[in-house]
Amino acid sequence: MEEESLIIIGAGPAGLTAALYAARANLSPLVITGNELGGQIAITSEVENYPGFDSILGPELADKMKAQAEKFGARFEYSSVTEVDFAHGSPFVVRTYIAERRAKAVIVATGASAKRLGIPGEEEFIGRGVSYCATCDGFFFKGKEALVVGGGDSALQESLFLTKYAERVRVVHRRESLRAGEFLKACVNENPKIEFVWETVIEEIRGDGAVQEVRVKNVRTGKAESLRADGVFVFIGHFPNTQLFAGQLAMDENSFIVTDRLMQTSVEGVFAAGEAQDPIYRQAVSSAGQGCQAAISAERWLATKGGA
Repeated sequence: MEEESLIIIGAGPAGLTAALYAARANLSPLVITGNELGGQIAITSEVENYPGFDSILGPELADKMKAQAEKFGARFEYSSVTEVDFAHGSPFVVRTYIAERRAKAVIVATGASAKRLGIPGEEEFIGRGVSYCATCDGFFFKGKEALVVGGGDSALQESLFLTKYAERVRVVHRRESLRAGEFLKACVNENPKIEFVWETVIEEIRGDGAVQEVRVKNVRTGKAESLRADGVFVFIGHFPNTQLFAGQLAMDENSFIVTDRLMQTSVEGVFAAGEAQDPIYRQAVSSAGQGCQAAISAERWLATKGGA
């Protein structure tokens, strides 16, 4: 069984930045990419809030981050982790579809996934009007019609953000009242750009090359109609991709991995970074920063254990 100094699980901004810092520290990290290099950023058409780039395509940013990490010696395995064994301490066992390895230290950077509607047109129009991040994509809807799906804090926060750009923001919610905090409810109710479509669900997203309208249905009356929309922003929740570590790492009530200020998990030698442990910020740049922290902490931990 091969033994590595450091294995990084995940190749989003957190994992790629951790790979860069670990590689520069001569740890020759092995990055197991998972299903998609770049994580959620890979499905973002244009990124305009990542420092150093006025505008860059999400997949291009991921490729640049990967190339920079490779330049300093990071290695990549295009596979997914199927099982880990952290229970017996370092070296840890990491199994993929390709091989079984041991690692003196591990960084978990598996990210999170936005909950999706699962309706016709949703997958087709991702990056062409369908988005799961108003902070990332709101700028592209200047003077346009935006539709937000959800009724919690995130949906209202993102709706308020969208009013900086969109001509009108309609919030579609399946219930007759919001689940958000009172302060946020007051803010949206006072904003003239925000309207509500109550007791309604979206059944289909339509368009010709880009989103143009949505088909909705009132859950109480059964009435169906079409609504004009240039963008559909879905905020019905996120879930961290941490199922693999259930029972092995301490998690909060929403399955986010618990870490301390050094990005150390409940298992010594296992660190976590990015949206797998961050329920608050969920931005590419914050995930990158956490990846940097995790790599530095892992390097120092290995040095104290004689493993670097």
